[in-house]
Amino acid sequence: MKGESYPDSRHRFQNPIFIYSLNPKCFFCLFAPLLFFFKFFFGSLGSHFLNSIHSSMGKPKHYRPPGKKKEGNAARYVTRSQAIKILQVSLSDFRKLCIHKGVFPREPKKKVKGNHHTYYHLKDVMYILHDPLLEKFREIRAYQRKIKKAKAKKNAELAKLLLSRAPSYRLDMVIRDRYPTFIDALRDLDDPLTMVHLFAMLPAIDRLKIEVKRIHNCRRLCHEWQAYISRTHKLRKVFVAVKGIYYQAEVDGQKITWLAPHARQQVLTDDVDFNVMLTFLEFYEALLGFVNFQLYHSINVKYPPILDPRLEALAADLYALSRYFDANHRAVIQEPQVAGSSRSEQEQEESDLRLAQLQHQLPANEPGALMHLVQDASSEIEEDETTRNCKILFQNKKIFLSREVPRESLLFVIPAFGGIVSWEGDGAPFAESDDSITHQIVDRPTQGHVYLSREYVQPQWVYDCINARIILPTEPYMVGRDPPPHLSPFVDDEAEGYVPDYAKTIRQLQAAAKSDIQPLPGTGNDELDNSQNMLAEGFINRTEAMEAAEKKQEMMLLEKQYHNELKMELQGVSSINKLNSEDTKSKEQSLPDVEEQSAEDPSRLMMSRKKRGLYKAIEMGKQQKKERVEKLKERKRNIEAAQKSEKKHRKAQVS
Repeated sequence: MKGESYPDSRHRFQNPIFIYSLNPKCFFCLFAPLLFFFKFFFGSLGSHFLNSIHSSMGKPKHYRPPGKKKEGNAARYVTRSQAIKILQVSLSDFRKLCIHKGVFPREPKKKVKGNHHTYYHLKDVMYILHDPLLEKFREIRAYQRKIKKAKAKKNAELAKLLLSRAPSYRLDMVIRDRYPTFIDALRDLDDPLTMVHLFAMLPAIDRLKIEVKRIHNCRRLCHEWQAYISRTHKLRKVFVAVKGIYYQAEVDGQKITWLAPHARQQVLTDDVDFNVMLTFLEFYEALLGFVNFQLYHSINVKYPPILDPRLEALAADLYALSRYFDANHRAVIQEPQVAGSSRSEQEQEESDLRLAQLQHQLPANEPGALMHLVQDASSEIEEDETTRNCKILFQNKKIFLSREVPRESLLFVIPAFGGIVSWEGDGAPFAESDDSITHQIVDRPTQGHVYLSREYVQPQWVYDCINARIILPTEPYMVGRDPPPHLSPFVDDEAEGYVPDYAKTIRQLQAAAKSDIQPLPGTGNDELDNSQNMLAEGFINRTEAMEAAEKKQEMMLLEKQYHNELKMELQGVSSINKLNSEDTKSKEQSLPDVEEQSAEDPSRLMMSRKKRGLYKAIEMGKQQKKERVEKLKERKRNIEAAQKSEKKHRKAQVS
């Protein structure tokens, strides 16, 4: 046998002589017999010499001796499979833990295991390893095995008993850990609000594990948030888009923007992983519950609110919440008298002691110093100027909603700006036949019964008034007309370089509302003597005033051009030669000249390649913005030309 004939055969591949003799490319393979005799005669010295040669020739490029610690990215990052092996959990539980704890994949500069792996920071994995939620997941997994075992043995009673006693977990400590202060939670509230509003509109499907109970909870959280924003008048911007309705509120100095989908039948696709979305929703529900609790207690309202079951059954949750706010406010006003009589003696003594200490700290010669201190404390929570302006926008406006308009959105935004609103259906505060109604929101061309004491407008009028912060004229928004363009309040027209015409009109109306009348485009300051006529033109005959201003501007340009031509004729220079010279100059300037560019911008030559590329990208962005603005202006000119030709054609037909 081979093992008997060569007793040291398992060690022969470790012999350097054997390795060198097998390698035809090695220089020492020619001297293998000589080296063997050298080792035989010189003993340990020759063996040490050969081992040094072997170590210098056969060591790989990135050699790490066994037992030495890893360094660099190999020590800082681990793959997903390595993280799961460290935590000893399944992939689904690992995803849940990462979502709840806020751990996300990283992108190291050098991916040790290859580009096809997902990497996590080792500190994040260790952070999850010492979390109590991990032990809870392991406990739930072990309990599920018991239930599975009972079902396999067909023991229905035991399985039912185990299901009734199944362990659960709460995310309270996780939220406290991730958001130490309330402001931190408000900063991260955009995505939770968008996700909760999305699931509030989805249908319940057992196949995708979307339960009816979860959808009702999402609707409850959405209505509680909207009721607080509407009650405290914190809403700032609204924009109706194709995806849904964008809202922006300002709470404690933090701007919160979220998207609410339209109230339509939602179609669920198969290319969305609803398991991951439901895990995010689980965390967002807990976070939004904590935020609502804090907000309600900040205005002395009990949480969770107790709603009228009749209004809840009629899907009038926002109106029920507003009534709950009113009832709670009245209870808070009457409560101090009752609470003062039922207070214990110990609490009374403590309050008297604090009051005595506070009075001792105040100056004795100032009368009513304690009252001044209380007034200063109350003035700190007063409303700011923006909130006061939003509160009185729809003041003394009584608005009725027809059945075809988006009721939930308008029930949210109109009371947020001081209006009184009702709708068509059961549970409404007032009926359609009420004579005190000032506006009725409709979205169909014909009406069955028209009341002369109110104005019929489209829903866009409400949103445009909110964004403009003034009551806009209702004439362009009347039923059967094409409304003006719905401008986004999230876009800065000055930064984009293009201001739409309707934005200019709104600015003129805002200036007129503030008694700071500005000239319309194309008019001068000499036409502002009669302010009443200016207001009448701005509100009633705005289109005619704009056309007159454009005609006047064209006449001024023609007159200026005529005077310039007269001057050139007097100087003996023909206008034709002047135009030709200007054309040649423009062509010469359009030709690229590398030397002139380098002379104009010598700092560009000193830039590194990375900074030069960044500078080039910035210039390309500016150029694209200019092209986009030019395209919008060209489209505007084409529309105006088409409108003028259509007017001429109509006049020709009439004549």
